[in-house]
Amino acid sequence: MLARQCLSYSLRPSSLLSRSWTANTHSQLYLQRKSSTKPVPLPSFSSSWVKRLPPKLQPYMYLTRIDKPIGTLLLFYPCTWSITMAAYALQTPFTTPLTYTILFGTGALVMRGAGCTINDMWDQRLDRAVERTRERPLARGVITQRQALIFLAGQLGIGLAVLLQLNWYSILLGASSLSVVTIYPFMKRVTHWPQAVLGLAFNWGAMLGWSAVAGVVDWHVCLPLYAGGVCWTLVYDSIYAHQDKKDDAMAGIRSTALLFGAQTRLILSGLSASSMALITLAGHVNGQTAPFFVGVTLASAQLARVLIQTNFEIRESCWKGFMGCGWSGFWIWMGALADYGFALL
Repeated sequence: MLARQCLSYSLRPSSLLSRSWTANTHSQLYLQRKSSTKPVPLPSFSSSWVKRLPPKLQPYMYLTRIDKPIGTLLLFYPCTWSITMAAYALQTPFTTPLTYTILFGTGALVMRGAGCTINDMWDQRLDRAVERTRERPLARGVITQRQALIFLAGQLGIGLAVLLQLNWYSILLGASSLSVVTIYPFMKRVTHWPQAVLGLAFNWGAMLGWSAVAGVVDWHVCLPLYAGGVCWTLVYDSIYAHQDKKDDAMAGIRSTALLFGAQTRLILSGLSASSMALITLAGHVNGQTAPFFVGVTLASAQLARVLIQTNFEIRESCWKGFMGCGWSGFWIWMGALADYGFALL
């Protein structure tokens, strides 16, 4: 009885024990309990075409999240904004943005997969502790760290091959983003702002796309475009992080979802407004016309709808809201593309 009372007292908020000691203890016990799960075969994939691949190849596809293309699209859209806006400014023939859109689409697919591989290599043990991630190949033990490293080298090799198709200015600019990509998975352990670091990495294309088309970055246009993209990433990835906030709190992982807490909707509304305002500024500086701003208006309406409808306490609602944010990036691209198309007529 005395032992039970002592335990009960130690868990009370008024306990003399420090909160950090209690949180760390819970985190260690939680990870030990969850990481004891023995590796089992991966579950069947949701994507039918992945099922048709050889069984030995399927775990690697799962590692890249290729069955969930939203991540690739979120990386790809800032590239398309920049490519199309540069083509509009320079009045290039349509083959120029088409070529670079294909190249950057390939690069986004490969590098998003590489980013997922790096993330899972960092978080193999932690992923076993989180319900949503414990079936990832590394967490399950279906792929070893050595196999993942070899696979990552192949991904980076393909990414480099794509990058080498660009001019030297763009090659150096693109290579400089690798440091941010590499440190991102570690940031969730040291700051409540890993989503901001992801934004710095995921929106590099807002500068790189322009330099690929023009040979140099127009900072007057690209800096507000890049900053707007970073704010946009903070919105969608904070919504995404709300899926795991309970597990993250127990495991000692930090995120803007935990930092914002009950103020999430208000803060994300401010970030959404900032994102759209900055992208609008980039369009104004670039001399864009009505179709571009119609696209930004549709993107703004989409973000507003997501923030109104998302229940941050329900995982399924957060996933739906996260997916919905992708459409805002799509509408910005469509607005820029329509503006470029009309300019060619």
